Amino acid sequence: MRFSQGYRLVAGLILILIAVVIVMVSWSGSRDDIAREMKQEPQITVYFNDTGEKRSMGLEEYLQGVVAGEMFPDWPVEAYGAQAIFARSFTLALIAEGGLKEKYGADISTNIEEAQAYNPGAITPEIKQAVENTRGQVLTYEDRYVKGWFHAYSGGITTTAKEGLNYQEAEPPYIKSVDLGENEYAPEDVRSWEAKYTLAELQGLLAEKGINVGQIQDLKITKRGPTDRITEIQVVGTDGTDTIHGADFRIAVDSTKMRSTLVTDWEVAEGVLTIRGTGYGHGVGLSQWDAFKMAKEGKSPQEIATAFFKGVEIKKLYD
Repeated sequence: MRFSQGYRLVAGLILILIAVVIVMVSWSGSRDDIAREMKQEPQITVYFNDTGEKRSMGLEEYLQGVVAGEMFPDWPVEAYGAQAIFARSFTLALIAEGGLKEKYGADISTNIEEAQAYNPGAITPEIKQAVENTRGQVLTYEDRYVKGWFHAYSGGITTTAKEGLNYQEAEPPYIKSVDLGENEYAPEDVRSWEAKYTLAELQGLLAEKGINVGQIQDLKITKRGPTDRITEIQVVGTDGTDTIHGADFRIAVDSTKMRSTLVTDWEVAEGVLTIRGTGYGHGVGLSQWDAFKMAKEGKSPQEIATAFFKGVEIKKLYD
């Protein structure tokens, strides 16, 4: 009996030790997504989708073009600063995963669907100042890069990666839904929008995403997430039915037309789908128009940036 108990105790200790070692290995500094301090600003390779050119530049120079592409030219410097922190985090997290090396032989591209908007022609002195004021600052969670997702307007509430992006990996532990309430600064066309599609038009658009049900006869919302965003749509056709996640549907039908999955009205009548909703973008992470509002209320870039996630810290990686 003593031998059996001692054996069990030793076996238990060995299992605990193995578990600790596994955790230590999985969170070790050898991982590429550890946000380590750097001796100097990193140089990155940018692929320009419009010309096919690849160019090396400093990360901060690239970020000026991103902030200029993502925000309007007359916004508060504090909102620009928060956007710069998110964009810097997004860029370094993407590069840590390999970037776009396999596709272009580059770290990142100027394609908004692959990465972020980029418009160096719209850079203003205020944008330069905001990027410089936050130089080297990134969002981290337990010393790892945070995926700095951002979008135009939350519609009053942000969401999780699973709900808003149909994210296929485990939900990042820092993601949270933030109730932001009304935003008087957001323009009317992002607070309330309408989109119309003929069923014939949708048949072609959805076929490109692998939805082939013959002639489409109806589309029904079958699931919504915790923030009421669409997470499943049933497509009914002459050859059967299929389902598609709301985030994937939005991309398929033009995300600048169906501005979000935070839909208030959905109606199929006389061969036309009419959608009405609020918000603009996937709803995950930083909401740009809500960052604008926070800046107007006197919040700093750092306060704005950390408001959209939980348990995150801002770390300065280089001077």
